[in-house]
Amino acid sequence: MSWSQALLLFAAGIAGGLTGSIAGLASVATYPALLLAGLPPVTANVTNTVALVFNGVGSILGSRPELAGQGPLLKRVLPFAAVGGVTGAVLLLSTPAEGFEKIVPALLGFASLAILLPVRPAPDNSGASRRRQRLTLALQGVAVFAICIYGGYFGAAAGVLLLALFLRLGGETLAHANAGKNVVLGLANGVAALIFAVVAPVQWPAVLALGTGCLLGSRLGPVVVRHSPDKPLRILIGLAGVALAVKLGFDAYR
Repeated sequence: MSWSQALLLFAAGIAGGLTGSIAGLASVATYPALLLAGLPPVTANVTNTVALVFNGVGSILGSRPELAGQGPLLKRVLPFAAVGGVTGAVLLLSTPAEGFEKIVPALLGFASLAILLPVRPAPDNSGASRRRQRLTLALQGVAVFAICIYGGYFGAAAGVLLLALFLRLGGETLAHANAGKNVVLGLANGVAALIFAVVAPVQWPAVLALGTGCLLGSRLGPVVVRHSPDKPLRILIGLAGVALAVKLGFDAYR
């Protein structure tokens, strides 16, 4: 890896860490940078997943004030997140590289559009019957499982989907919902990264450059969320993701 490529990945890591810990869209910055550095799609994706472990560490450290009191919810959903991350990693390793290159634009486009959808807090269900509460908890687990499959498989904007879910689960503020998202996505990404580190073609020099930038950017992201309105930023990132999906789709299908 040349110095110019390392600097590109470091800068992309900072941008990815910020956008990932704020809006769950780290891969919009980090994945294309790995492609620009010359990595083929599947290698870029598994390298990206391993590097984003640093994103999880930084974002969780930055979210500690908002994580207070979220233990019961996280204990319920983290097992679903871990199994979903493993499932997504296995699916990625079972997908031919040629097919994956054509799937990426659709995944990225769908995930980016999800940012633009309005999110409303969940209604108060404290008076619901026990059966309805159990059904709600089961659906929450299934939703986390499905999103984390996607996170382990590719991951672009999986955090956005989790953020919307946590807001609907009753997050007190965007910052609280974002903190829960950071923990769940960090676990799903971490278990997928463990699999990739053992059996996949991870490019470790790229992980070092990209991951260092991710750690710095993601540590600052929750601070930005804590003090800034998120809607304009989410719209901007969503539109950028759609534009990138169109570009990748054009490259894949031309």
